[in-house]
Amino acid sequence: MSPVPGWPALMAYGSLRMPLALLELPLFVVLPVFYGRELGVPLALVGTVLFAARLLDALADPMIGLAIDRSRARAGFRRWIHAGLPVLLLGFVAMLQPPAGLSSGELALWLAASSVLTYLAWSVVSIAHQAWGAGIGADDRVRVRVTGVREACGLAGVLVSALMLEPDRVGLLLTVFAAMLGAAAFALYWAPAAPVGSGSGRGEGASSSEGEGVGQAVIAPAAAGAPWRLIAADRRFRRLLAVFVLNGTASALPATLVLFFVSDVLLAADRASAFLFLYFLAAALGMPVWVALGGRFGPRRAWLGGMICALFAFVWAFTLGPGDVLAFGVICVMTGLALGADLAMPGALLAGVISAAGAGGTREAGYFGVWSLATKLNLALAAGLGLPLLGYLGYRPGEPSQSTFALALTYAALPCLIKLIAACLLWRMARDGVHPQAGAHA
Repeated sequence: MSPVPGWPALMAYGSLRMPLALLELPLFVVLPVFYGRELGVPLALVGTVLFAARLLDALADPMIGLAIDRSRARAGFRRWIHAGLPVLLLGFVAMLQPPAGLSSGELALWLAASSVLTYLAWSVVSIAHQAWGAGIGADDRVRVRVTGVREACGLAGVLVSALMLEPDRVGLLLTVFAAMLGAAAFALYWAPAAPVGSGSGRGEGASSSEGEGVGQAVIAPAAAGAPWRLIAADRRFRRLLAVFVLNGTASALPATLVLFFVSDVLLAADRASAFLFLYFLAAALGMPVWVALGGRFGPRRAWLGGMICALFAFVWAFTLGPGDVLAFGVICVMTGLALGADLAMPGALLAGVISAAGAGGTREAGYFGVWSLATKLNLALAAGLGLPLLGYLGYRPGEPSQSTFALALTYAALPCLIKLIAACLLWRMARDGVHPQAGAHA
């Protein structure tokens, strides 16, 4: 039975997720407006640069995970994180504070360089942080607690960033981000240890005085020599990844289209920020409930319950029309409360998969590198599926017409169908004897 870390130690670990999450909304919301409207760079050029940078970042994630795993005996997770944080801060500041007097072409080059720097540093820090968490604890109860605390900190970061999404608040955003980053880097010294082992999955490897598991343990030759073959051969991981990708796409579609839906279906564009804040606030308030449910019934059952709750709450969005602001607010609260399961349970299940594969202490970062790639491809898939489909169905943004039915169909009905398929796959994993976790909660 592994020792259960106390809440202060878990908060010390999870606090890093707060500045990492604070970064995410501005990168998607503020950046295009800042360079397009404030600096005068053509939007098509901004979009092309950001797409190329994000694609490069996503493709690099598995290699980053492999590099972290291969250096575990020399540089533990905390050292990777501390090495990446200054680069992350430098890239983000450079991205939002370009030199004065640059032409549109020069600004595009500056955006390309600073965004690649920022995205890659974010990936290094994020993958190392998640892999570290996978090694904390050896049962479902502790894993759910670790991921729950981490994602609750992330929701707090999202709520803070939601207050600073206007381009004229860039200076304040950078100041808050730097302060959070420094505090989190310091707090990591009190985080629970993640062991480095020989791949037994039980963490017998020596942990270092640094706390994150930098020790003298030797990584198994198979882990170092053929990580992709071993990860690809893991049936539990493949099945869990399929559920994660489908469920992530179902969540990313509404996230991509929500501003269009609020503006053209509800005719309440001025309420969009309030709806988003309400959604994430409900998610933050509901997270402790999901942590408790995950610890009591297991992460698979808790995640399945969260999917079902989200389905019953969100399907009603398809029936809404102009002026249904209160009803949509209720839907935001209900789906926000269900979001905690999507945030906390997949990471706990993945930690169980890693343990069951005997990869604990050797290949966590490799698994999370592929996981991170899937996360980023979800957003790309949502945009690549949802936006062309809307165009094919005749939807035109800002034009009152019958084509808003197509928007409601793509925003609400299609995601519910995809989430239902994901829920069925997750249910079948237990029915077929493929348990996503190593514990007894199948």
